This record gives sequence, C-alpha cells and structure tokens, in this order.
Amino acid sequence: MASISLQRLIDKMKLKNLTEEIDINKIKITQPDINRPAIQLTGYLEHYDSTRLQIVGFVEYTYMQSLAPEQKAEIYDRILNHATPAFVFCRELEPDPLFKATAVKYGVPILGTSKATSAFMAEVIRWLNAKLAPCIQVHGVLVDIYGEGVLITGESGIGKSEAAIELIKRGHRLVSDDAVLIRKVSEDTLIGSAPEVTKHLIEIRGIGIVDVKQMFGVSSVKDDQEIDLVIKLKDWSKDQEYDRMGLEEEYTEYLGNKIVSHTIPIRPGRNLAVICESAAVNHRQKKMGYNAAEELYKRLQASIGKNDGEE
Repeated sequence: MASISLQRLIDKMKLKNLTEEIDINKIKITQPDINRPAIQLTGYLEHYDSTRLQIVGFVEYTYMQSLAPEQKAEIYDRILNHATPAFVFCRELEPDPLFKATAVKYGVPILGTSKATSAFMAEVIRWLNAKLAPCIQVHGVLVDIYGEGVLITGESGIGKSEAAIELIKRGHRLVSDDAVLIRKVSEDTLIGSAPEVTKHLIEIRGIGIVDVKQMFGVSSVKDDQEIDLVIKLKDWSKDQEYDRMGLEEEYTEYLGNKIVSHTIPIRPGRNLAVICESAAVNHRQKKMGYNAAEELYKRLQASIGKNDGEE
C-alpha cells in the first residue's frame, strides 16, 4: 500500500506542529481522502474512518467550544482513541487545552494552518491523490510535445532515446527516459514522471549518459506530464499490414485507463522525431474536433456520389 510520511505533508503544506512532544517520524498517511469530524463530535462514531486526515474548520471549532467540560472529556477521549494520522486546525484556530492534552495522551498529532478550510481541503486532496495514486513502472520514453504527453515504447535499441534527443533539440521537453512511473490520479487521467535516480538523464548507446537539463537548459525538461498518446515503435515487416487511414483508434491500457496509441513501423531513413510531432499534432486536432481521416472519407464518399450521379 502506498504511503507518505506526515512530515512530508507538513513540509509541503507549511503546517505548524502544535504537539511537538509527539514523535511524528513513524506516522504515515495511506488514504488520499480526508474527513471533517462534524457528526463524530456529537458522539456518533459509527463508520468513522480514523485512517483519514481529520480537518477541523470554523464550524467544528465553534461546536467544540460550546460543549460542557464533561462532554468534551468524553467525546475527545472517544475520538482521539484511534490511530489517526493527524488533526489539522484551519484558519489559525487553536485547540483547547483539554483536546491537546488528550491528543498527546493518545499520540495523535495536532497541526495548524492559516489557510481557509475549503482552500486547504482542495489543496491537500489534490496533493494526496497525486502522491498516493496507484502506480506502475513501464519501459519507455515520455516527452511533452506541443503540450501533449507522448509515451514512446518499443524494444531496447529501437531508437526511443534517439528520437527523444531529436525532439528536445526541436524545442520539446523530456519527462523521463527508459523508465516511466505512471500514476492513476483519476478515472480519466494518467500522470507520468521519472524515477529520482534517472531524472533528466538519457542513455544513448555508444555515447553513454547525457544530462538533458545541463546540456539543453531547464526549459528542456519537465517533472511530470499527463499521458495523452502512446507511440509503439516496431521493426518494419513486409508481411504485416499497417493502418494507413487511421479511421479506427487503437488503445493501450494502463491501470484500467485506455490511451490512444499508434504503432509506427521503423525503417532506415525514417525521421522518428517528425513522425512523433505529427502524431501529437494530429491527436490534438482530433481532440479539438477535426479528424483528417474522416475528412478524407467524406471527400471520397462525395466523389463517389458525384460520379454515380453523372452516370
């Protein structure tokens, strides 16, 4: 199960630790969802998911302030007696001494932020979804071409890295070479990134390792990119038929998401960078409502109908 440390969340969101006496080094967050403990503060703890990050806003805070001391003692004890990653108080709200003492007793950290509750929730959900999303590693090269994330796959030595170098020289941006980490951040979106070890590096057979960021500048690399298109490079075979019209889409599936893909036969003299550029632009045109293959089909149909009419 994917997890991130609570300390990473604190650093990323610039949170204030209000319970420094609690050791947070071993606390992990495993759920991208969060919870606002509203009904739980009334004493109803059925279906309470304590594994989620708990967010306390102005409404919850004022209700807590309205409770009698004996009610606070009972409810705080019941809520905090769980393995909860942390409670985050928004809008610079401060927990009352009893809540803090009970949290320290059970080892539940209390964090604080000056951000508004809704804004903080949206930001933390987006970040946790990205960090805790299902993830796989595939062999390939991911490049940002005119804003389209193009994943180039194929057997080792077929020319993926060489195509990437040519694309970078033409002004496009490298995301990852050789190994691409793919995360499913939503039902429709796959995000690709590079492992930290190989980030911004390309291996060229016969030359070795090339640092793209140092050689071509910071504008030539990108940390992550949504994957819009897959290009599969394969050795050309005269016995195999290849799609020459493009009327029917081919798809490649990763983590349950289908991505449009093209199979490109490789022969000596073919300019892979130009082909990848053309595929990316054509895919972008299709998303904007224009399909060149369908346009040709319509012209052919119109031409056939015209010739039949003349006869």
